[in-house]
Amino acid sequence: MTLKALPKLVVQIPCLNEEETLPAVIRDIPRDISGVGKVELQVIDDGSTDRTSEIAKELGVEHVVRNRGNKGLARSFQIGIDNALAQGADIIVNTDGDNQYSGASIPDLIAPILARKADVVVGDRKPGENQSFSPVKRILQRVGSRVVSGFAGLEVNDAVSGFRAYSRDAALHINVMTKFSYTTETLIHAGQTGLSVVTVPIEVNQVERPSRLFKSMRSFISRQMGTILRSYVMYRPLKAFATIGLVLLLIGIVPIARFVFFYLIGDGDGKIQSLVLGGAFVVMGYFTIIIAILSETIATNRRLLEATLRRVRELEQRAEHADRA
Repeated sequence: MTLKALPKLVVQIPCLNEEETLPAVIRDIPRDISGVGKVELQVIDDGSTDRTSEIAKELGVEHVVRNRGNKGLARSFQIGIDNALAQGADIIVNTDGDNQYSGASIPDLIAPILARKADVVVGDRKPGENQSFSPVKRILQRVGSRVVSGFAGLEVNDAVSGFRAYSRDAALHINVMTKFSYTTETLIHAGQTGLSVVTVPIEVNQVERPSRLFKSMRSFISRQMGTILRSYVMYRPLKAFATIGLVLLLIGIVPIARFVFFYLIGDGDGKIQSLVLGGAFVVMGYFTIIIAILSETIATNRRLLEATLRRVRELEQRAEHADRA
């Protein structure tokens, strides 16, 4: 096989004021990987006020994308994916600028994609066993991963791991809507669109500084749960709203049945409140089911728009490559 036939790997690093840790991250990324023709680095500077961009250029990073202002991790991730695709990436690896993930694990991370056994690979930090996490964090990570796995229809042990690899086809499907973090939304999207997702164990480095993504564990949990529920409703609205509607209908039937029972035995006086309460729940359930049907129609249109967007991306990239040639 010739060098040109081997895939191109782009390793992207979203950064926000990472001038101290970025050199270690870059040095740790292997430039020669078996089965890969070329490895290029890409830094997405999310409005840093330090020398993150300058250091990236000094260290030989091929692609430095600087946001005008702080757009957040999710948006920076999407910008990086789009730019990597435009640069002709066949495989995209996302890592963090805080040096949390070991670059030595990149060959293991992309191996399932090279073997055509997966579209998306998630690096598993084994959060339930990671002693660098507090006991509470280990429990929350385990529970959260199970919740995301259930919503996505996948088996993922570390749902919020940012160390991931995407095939070109998987990257073309990505369309992040949330502003907080891409990790859970992209997993739910991958599961609902039928992409093959696997996990591989990875090595991690000790990170001393607190996360810049969230201020407290409570904030992280609430925002992640909001993202999970929003994503599930977005991709599975019929099931989500129909379930709520049926529950409301069942709740409404109980007091109505109570009223009917007492009415038939001649003791209906004074039980009219049961009829009113049950009727209210039945009406709410009915309208919720109507919303479920309408939402599924909207979701169908969304899937068609996503397919169109994916096709447009492919055509744009082909045109760019033709211009460069």
